[in-house]
Amino acid sequence: MVTFLIRRLIAAIALLVIVSMVTFAIFFLVPRLTGATTADLASRYVGKSAGPQAIHEVEVRLGLNRPVAIQYWNFVKGIIIGAHYDFGPSKVYCGPPCFGYSFINQTPVWPDLLDRAPVTLSLAAGAAIIWVLFGVATGVVSALKRGTAVDRISMGIALAGVSLPIFFTGLVSLAIFRDNLNWFPNAGTYVGLTQNPLQWASALALPWVTLAFLQAALYARLTRAGMLETMGEDYIRTARAKGLPERTVVVRHALRSTLTPVLTIFGLDLGILLGGAVLTESTFSLPGLGKFAIDSINNNDLPRVLGVVMMGAFFIVLCNLVVDILYAVVDPRVRLS
Repeated sequence: MVTFLIRRLIAAIALLVIVSMVTFAIFFLVPRLTGATTADLASRYVGKSAGPQAIHEVEVRLGLNRPVAIQYWNFVKGIIIGAHYDFGPSKVYCGPPCFGYSFINQTPVWPDLLDRAPVTLSLAAGAAIIWVLFGVATGVVSALKRGTAVDRISMGIALAGVSLPIFFTGLVSLAIFRDNLNWFPNAGTYVGLTQNPLQWASALALPWVTLAFLQAALYARLTRAGMLETMGEDYIRTARAKGLPERTVVVRHALRSTLTPVLTIFGLDLGILLGGAVLTESTFSLPGLGKFAIDSINNNDLPRVLGVVMMGAFFIVLCNLVVDILYAVVDPRVRLS
């Protein structure tokens, strides 16, 4: 087990290095290959209204006219040990991990990411718990009641959940449950968990349920399909022939084998969501990483966009590492392989 964990950890670190190279190439190398100049790249640091002199100064001070390999090394070095940004008469130090400095807002990117991360973490954690519990439970019940009214109704609701986009269900839920029924009056008004736990939960309850409704539908269909396939296996019939209780057969044997593809999808979904739920946060006006990314793109603030991309990539790699570990817990064959 220790060897398995070490291999997965090394693979995750190597993947993060590759992701940093690909991300840097997308933002700095690909534009050059398509004809962009270093002045064009520098203009993305100072905003749309900057003059030629300001763009040239940023181009020189950031070393955008240097070879790409040197720029990437400075980028990695800034993440590890920090970086200094020269503004002529003064210098600004960006401590590690330094994902860049926003010249538009005159602030390092990392503290801004940390300010927005609790909102996204709260949204992702609450919604993930709801969609996994309800999605898997619905899929199991639907598989055990195959062909009945329960199966048809639950799969019909799941089909609707998969088909409807979040910006539609979000606006409808706001109009009904917040504006008309006034059940969630604080929906979209984020309050920190440490400040007021009740207001924190009240503000996120509607986004949790709305986002979980869409995700749970996919998990219900995936679990149902896996359970129907597993329940016909020989070892399930053997377990029943040995006289094991039906609950033990379903939970310990059938469901455990079905959870492997569910864990795969869950790791991807949670990692992407932690990187910023763009549509959900924009719909409910939550000041998370997704809203932060949209605002940065609209302001043409390249360092902030780059920082959000790197944090999103980190969350995806981290969640996949956790899923690999859970594989070994759920399926012992993974440890043996």
